[in-house]
Amino acid sequence: MVVIGTSAGGIHALKIILEGINRDFNIPVVIVIHRLKNVKSHMESVLQASTSVPIKEAEEKEKIQRGNIYIAPANYHLLIEEDGSFSLSVDELVNFSRPSIDITLVSASEVYKEKAIGIILTGANADGAYGLQSIHENGGVTVVQLPEEAQVNTMPLEALKAVPGAQKLSLRAISQFLNEL
Repeated sequence: MVVIGTSAGGIHALKIILEGINRDFNIPVVIVIHRLKNVKSHMESVLQASTSVPIKEAEEKEKIQRGNIYIAPANYHLLIEEDGSFSLSVDELVNFSRPSIDITLVSASEVYKEKAIGIILTGANADGAYGLQSIHENGGVTVVQLPEEAQVNTMPLEALKAVPGAQKLSLRAISQFLNEL
């Protein structure tokens, strides 16, 4: 499983990554992006325009399917369960955010262990750094967008403080990396 976390500047970054993903990409991807909770979002259709891989908002108790890209719903933490399904939580904000990138990354690391891949992109807080560390500690793969390329480099820099050995890649290189999995 791949978990991509992002915030400020994330839609643009995600579109670049998704444009480069092969049509036959067959690994489940979860996107956690900070967004406003009371605003109707067209996130799925905006991102779907950049890829032929199906994109949908994750639902409570939904079984995770290979070859799909899931988006964490606004105002819910998204967790990965041992049975291969999603669960949604309205627990307290983490890093001022719900959904929290950390929560999704930690749950993915606990379920998928060394088969978990965590990717942190542009953003303006430290959300994702702790979760990326959890991916690393459980033997998974860690990737961070090049801080100098990020629209807002706080999240990539914080992620690199937590996991100094994470791969630092450009957005286009992240697409290539995913296609080679």
